[in-house]
Formats: sequence, structure tokens, C-alpha cells
Amino acid sequence: MTETNPVAGGSRIQVWDGFLRLFHWLLVVAIAVAFLSAEENSPLNSWHIMAGWSAAILIAFRLLWGFVGGEYARFSGMFREGGLGHHIGEMVRLKPAPAVGHNPLGWISALLLIAVTAAVIWTGAMIVSSSGEAAEELHEVIGWSLLALVAVHILAVVVMSVLTRENLIRAMVTGAKPAKHHPEGRDARAPSLFAYLAGFAVVVAALFGILRIDPQAFVPRSTESAEYGEHDPGKPYQNDDEHEETREDE
Repeated sequence: MTETNPVAGGSRIQVWDGFLRLFHWLLVVAIAVAFLSAEENSPLNSWHIMAGWSAAILIAFRLLWGFVGGEYARFSGMFREGGLGHHIGEMVRLKPAPAVGHNPLGWISALLLIAVTAAVIWTGAMIVSSSGEAAEELHEVIGWSLLALVAVHILAVVVMSVLTRENLIRAMVTGAKPAKHHPEGRDARAPSLFAYLAGFAVVVAALFGILRIDPQAFVPRSTESAEYGEHDPGKPYQNDDEHEETREDE
């Protein structure tokens, strides 16, 4: 039996759970800060590494949430909204049907963003753990690839919002979509208590793992001072002024 959201006379259905939406917007902030702080002369440069490690925690959470999260947050949803070929055909005709969750191309975009963000984080971790200049060049290349992918993702969201007459950005803020576009839709099943406990455990485990790799992961520091494991993990962190004074003395 089909259920509708009783709120506002069944005018909206709840799609995205709160933790998925929180993940989405925190990742937006983390990526934005990472790019704005990438240059060594940026006033935000001391936040670059922290933004990267924060994104790592978010990615770890999202991977788990894809199996235990809300109904439309799960990776199994990629098989829910029809086939990829059918969806591409709709796009060619400029008449895509509104999807309750992600449509097939939306799932591909989401998975690519997760994978490329993870690759940027991995190369950044290589730089911090003394893996040399090759990792730095790879980090930069993949980082620009991520920026291009983000631009394509934003454009796709805007285009789909126009074609389906459904504000997808607002839906990711409120978690709800208009019921009139989804007559067979119903409120998504919410995450279970186990999901919340597992999510908390993954965040703690990710934080612990990050601090094992980089004990100063969440201490403000310039990217230059952190490159190639320059600081001894067993010693207290020196701020940039002290770091420069040490160099002058040498």
C-alpha cells in the first residue's frame, strides 16, 4: 500500500535522511576550504590539511552509510530508478522522469565524486607521510580533476532541476521532494538505531586511524611545513614563525 507524507496534506515526501544531508553539505565545505587553501600564500593555507582529513572522515562515513543509512542513501538504490540506457534515452529527448532518489546518472556522479575525493585524500596522505614529490604532482592533478567533476556535477543538478521542474538543491537541504512529481512515492525508511551506532563507530575509527598516520592532522599548519613528514610525529608541533626561526638558525 502506497504511503504519502501527511505533512501539508501529503504535498511532500521525505527522501534524504538528515545524516546524508549533513554529510553532503559538510563535504561541500571541506572541498571548498581545501581548494581555497591549496596555495601556500593563501590566508587559509593552514586549514588545507585539516580540510582534507575532515573530508576523509566524511568519506568513511558515507561508505558505511551506503549500506546502513536511510532508504535512498543506500548504494542499492542505484538499481531502483530504471536502467541507465533508459535514463540516457530520456535525457536525449530532454524529458527525464523525476526520480525519487538519485537517477542512474546521479548515482554515477555521486560515486565518482566519492572515488576522486578519496584519491585526492590518499595522495595528500602520501605527501604528509614522506612519499616524495611525485605524490605532490599526482595530488595536484587529481585535485584539479575533482574540481572539474564538481563543476560538472553542479551543472547537471541545475539542468536536471530545470528539466524535471524539481529543485534538487532544495531537496538536499530539506530532505523532501514534491509528492505531485512522485505519485507512487512514499516517505523513505529512516536509518535504524544500529545505523547511527555504526556511523558513530566509523567516525571514531577514522579519526583514530588518521591520527595514527598524522598526529597533527587537526592542528593548524602550513602545507609547506607538513610536506614529506618534515615534522617528527613524536615532537610537539612548531607554528610557522618558530619553524622559520629554526631554519634561520640552521
